[in-house]
Amino acid sequence: MRPVALTYAEVGATRAGPLPAGYGHVVREAGLGNGPDVFERAAAALFDWRMHRRAGLTVVSAHGPAAPGVVVVLGAGWGPLRLTIPCRVVYTVDEPARRGFAYGTLPGHPERGEEAFTVALTENGEVRFRIRAFSRPASLVARAGGPFTRKVQEYVTDRYLRAMRHLAGA
Repeated sequence: MRPVALTYAEVGATRAGPLPAGYGHVVREAGLGNGPDVFERAAAALFDWRMHRRAGLTVVSAHGPAAPGVVVVLGAGWGPLRLTIPCRVVYTVDEPARRGFAYGTLPGHPERGEEAFTVALTENGEVRFRIRAFSRPASLVARAGGPFTRKVQEYVTDRYLRAMRHLAGA
C-alpha cells in the first residue's frame, strides 16, 4: 500500500536552518536536568509517545515507537470538539548526545506543517529539550480560529515542555 502524502512540501525543514516562510514558527527550549540518566529517560519518553500522553493528548494509534515512516494518530478535545491529528515521522536523530524526531502532517490534521522534538546532552552535562515547528491552518476550523489557533498551539507546546520536565525527572 502506498503511503498517504504529507500535506506540505518543505519536508525536513525543521532539521536545521531557517524555518520556511509562509508559516507560523515555534522555537522553544528548556532544561530538563543534568546527566546521562536524565538524557536517557527523556529520550525514551519522547520516542514511545509518553510525552504526548503526559501533555494531555490521546495516542489513538501509533504503529510502534517514533521511527521514519511511523504513523501516529493523536487526539485532542472532547465530544464534538474532538480533533483527530494524523502525522507521520519524517526523520529521526540518533546521535550519542542528541536524539529526537520530527513528524509531518497528514490529510485530516487541522494544520499543515512539521514539528521536531530533540533532547540533547550538552558537554557540561545539562539536558536540553527543543521544539522547532512550522505550521499554518489546514482545516476550516483552524482557519476560523485565527489568533485563537496560535494560542492553542502555544498551550500544547507549554504542555510538552512540562511533560518532558516531569518524565525526565527534573
